[in-house]
Amino acid sequence: MKILITGATGYIGKRLLNVLAQEDHQLFCCVRDKNRFNPPSSIANKIQVIELDFLNPDSLNAIPYDIDIAYYLLHSMDSSPNYESLELQTAQNFRERISQTAAQQVIYLSGIVNDKQLSKHLGSRLAVENEIAKGSYHFTCFRAGIIIGSGSASFEIIRDLVEKLPIMITPKWLNTKCQPIAISNVIQVLLRAMNNRNTFNRNFDIGGPDILSYKEILLGYAKERGLIRKIITVPIMTPRLSSYWLFFITSTSYRLAKALVDSMKIEVICRPSGINEILNLNPLSYSESIKRTIQKIESNQIVSSWKDALASGRLNIYISDFLNVPTFGCYSDQRIAEISNSENTRERIWQLGGAKGWLYANFLWKIRGFIDRIIGGVGLRRGRTNQNTLEAGDALDFWRVLYSNKEEGRLLLFAEMKLPGEAWLEFRIKENQLYQTATFRPKGLLGRFYWWLVYPFHGIIFRGLIKKLTK
Repeated sequence: MKILITGATGYIGKRLLNVLAQEDHQLFCCVRDKNRFNPPSSIANKIQVIELDFLNPDSLNAIPYDIDIAYYLLHSMDSSPNYESLELQTAQNFRERISQTAAQQVIYLSGIVNDKQLSKHLGSRLAVENEIAKGSYHFTCFRAGIIIGSGSASFEIIRDLVEKLPIMITPKWLNTKCQPIAISNVIQVLLRAMNNRNTFNRNFDIGGPDILSYKEILLGYAKERGLIRKIITVPIMTPRLSSYWLFFITSTSYRLAKALVDSMKIEVICRPSGINEILNLNPLSYSESIKRTIQKIESNQIVSSWKDALASGRLNIYISDFLNVPTFGCYSDQRIAEISNSENTRERIWQLGGAKGWLYANFLWKIRGFIDRIIGGVGLRRGRTNQNTLEAGDALDFWRVLYSNKEEGRLLLFAEMKLPGEAWLEFRIKENQLYQTATFRPKGLLGRFYWWLVYPFHGIIFRGLIKKLTK
């Protein structure tokens, strides 16, 4: 079959793509920026990449006519304050274009919306569902609550809270009930619904067998990790205060924290629908989901992460716009050192950041990350998805990977911290030498003042870093 996948660089899209590619399908992947789409070479021959923007209807003409099935896996919750209008416009443009093709079925993953008073986030998901359902194809919608899997925003918040806080003073919404589902079961649902007539023109709530409060979810994770945790709920935390609490304690962004807090005040429990019988599905328990997820993390097998979405950073950029590092009107700090062992240097460069830190003066990196977090930036909270590999588009602490070619010996990073300007950090290996270049393009007088303010610290950090990399 010919299958169209939107959101192919997203958390769900990446995982679905890998499974579909193992079957006999021709896949069309819709991406906004080809430079951050890096499918494994083993499945590249089954994929046709289509670069388009769903907010630009003319660009959608690149979608082929003869597709059979389309997956709609887009959302803008973390990218803009007015994401509702963006999501609705995107859905309308998608519906109009797919209705002009031969597609027989559209499958959409949404959120559980079975409450009369919906949060802004869930209300937007429902509006998108209603819009896509108007198309001239069979529409299948699956509504999920919390998704448990390595790299999912929900799981990362659970993990951050439990791992960091032995005692938690929490808002009363932690007593709200929900029905989590394992990411593996979500992918099974999306796959088994293809061409299944029992799912045509219907919507289904999907979840695991356990109905739990958010408090029980946190304590359940603690139990699997062998941690003793105490949770005290109080009625005085406002939604805004709760959002800031999540933002500072966990790796989530403030916008995402706010949307999640609004949603967590509403019960998300599955309606009976018989979907498990229709798709012959036996969902994992919450306990088993947590065990499998922890195993994936410990073995460094994280396929995708919400942090790698460009919207998780300060800017929603096209990577290609920043690949050529400017020189005019810029300040730079370039250092060159002889390499004693080329292979060791490559490995060290491609393992920078995350849990291993930055090799030299790591406390200064942490201070800079803390300052960025205080002023509303991303800080060092995102870490890295995989400890051994880096791909274009990946988040790396407060950097975004623009270019990564280990064999060539070039790694280019773009700063997503809050700055009065734009900053790049490049590592390039040439003829047994390492060129390490920090570039800053200031914005106005404030940007120039900032550069000279931090310049002494750059001398300490970057001189020490290149020595560690080439030793």
